[in-house]
Amino acid sequence: MEIDLTQPPEVVNCGASTHGVRGPVDIFQLPDLWAFHCYDYTADLVLDGDQHLIRPGTVTLLPPGTLTEYRYRGPSHHNYAHLRVPPDAHLRVSTSPTAGTAAVPAVVPPSPRTVTIGEHLATAVSYVSTAPERTRAELWLALLLTVEASAERPNSPDHVARALGWIESHLAEPISVPQIAAAVGLSQTHLTRLVRAHTGRTVVGHLRHRRVERAHHLLRHSTMTVAAVAATVGYADLQSFNKACRVETGRSPRALRSERPES
Repeated sequence: MEIDLTQPPEVVNCGASTHGVRGPVDIFQLPDLWAFHCYDYTADLVLDGDQHLIRPGTVTLLPPGTLTEYRYRGPSHHNYAHLRVPPDAHLRVSTSPTAGTAAVPAVVPPSPRTVTIGEHLATAVSYVSTAPERTRAELWLALLLTVEASAERPNSPDHVARALGWIESHLAEPISVPQIAAAVGLSQTHLTRLVRAHTGRTVVGHLRHRRVERAHHLLRHSTMTVAAVAATVGYADLQSFNKACRVETGRSPRALRSERPES
């Protein structure tokens, strides 16, 4: 899909909507308008027969005529804007971007940048009645940011730092691979590839490795009990903690404690 952003969009409608209250499924098709959405919920989205998972922070930009089916999981809120293509083809679909345009996928997954996009779309909604020119400007900026977000590479240094940093700051919590992926705006497949490429381990293996490294330090340099150390690095029971230490170091937590700190 190709979008020309050398001028602001023509806004036909912009607002907030809650779905999934009267029923779990909605089907839409806008013959003449583009649909721009930012979601606050998790649901399945089917676009012309292709299914996508949308999560909080997901952004979609759909061309006219797209058959859209939402499968909700309860009351679901999103902000939206409907845009009309002006005579000079301000927005158009293309498989080969030309000068002044940029390729954009229909679905942009959550990321820190899509959070910002959502904020601009929310601001656009708030000014619909009082300052329509502000609404148009906010939507223009949101669309520009959508192009930038879609161009981000999932293996970029920023993604690596965000994924590994999030893991590091949540070592004490009972976290899962899907939870980590959702938190940093990556698919589980991309997260797995990213972590393996930069650590040589699976996500679970990296999580265990960092927990045991932190536990090793605490066992050698603090007076915390073994049970307290285990809880501090995310293990709810001593059996799991002991197993993790043996997998990573070949030794038990008590054996690791008996080591003398380096002078």
